[in-house]
Amino acid sequence: MTNAIEARDPNFERRVRDSFARQPLVQFIGAQLAHVAPGAIDIRLPRNANLLQQHGYVHGGALTSIADAAAGYAALSVSEPGTGVLTTELKVNFLRPAAGQEVVARGRVLKPGRVLTIVQSDVYDLNEGRETHVLTGLVTMMHMDGMLD
Repeated sequence: MTNAIEARDPNFERRVRDSFARQPLVQFIGAQLAHVAPGAIDIRLPRNANLLQQHGYVHGGALTSIADAAAGYAALSVSEPGTGVLTTELKVNFLRPAAGQEVVARGRVLKPGRVLTIVQSDVYDLNEGRETHVLTGLVTMMHMDGMLD
């Protein structure tokens, strides 16, 4: 038995990349789409002084933003043609501070659905070749007919 996640749209990768290129927030913070597969999206965010909090760590809002974006694009990658996605629920746990040179958010679809898709989103701090898990999240995405991403 396999639990492989499959794309419902043969053009899913183009849809994800085009939508990412049009999203103002990810462009503003300098996030980069690093990996695109059905139900699996990685987004990298290089360290940026404007995204730090007062102690020099990446701000929790920036971490949550890329976790949400990775979840959203993971859900979009398995959505039907002609639908978009919106976050309906987002729960995150901060595990430790992010102080490295870059962070990466990995969104992975746990349960694709016609209306709701459940996604796990984890963020890792990358520093000198080491990954440290800094955030874990569970995200519910709603598929919206006629909302083009």
